[in-house]
Amino acid sequence: MSENLGKVKIADEVLVNIASTAVLEAEGVAGMSNQMDFTDILRGKSKGISLNVTEEEVQISISIVVKSGVKIQDVALDVQQRVKGAIETMTGFIVGEVNIQVVGLVA
Repeated sequence: MSENLGKVKIADEVLVNIASTAVLEAEGVAGMSNQMDFTDILRGKSKGISLNVTEEEVQISISIVVKSGVKIQDVALDVQQRVKGAIETMTGFIVGEVNIQVVGLVA
């Protein structure tokens, strides 16, 4: 028997924390960009991650810095898979897109 106990709301900051943990676990990622301007703040961008959460899905954009000597496409794909898997597993949300922007390279 199923009874309605009420609603569960997951704050955007929780999604950002899940995504950032997944990003930083990826081999070849040196960090995330924290360079934000006023328009990034207005769009809800935090820690190099911006979200668009709708009734149907979550769309995520992430700015990362990669380590020198790695294959950037492989790192980006790994980040996409990790973030999508982590958010879907922990929240049950459908992740429609994980867009990666590589903004730096470090030795």
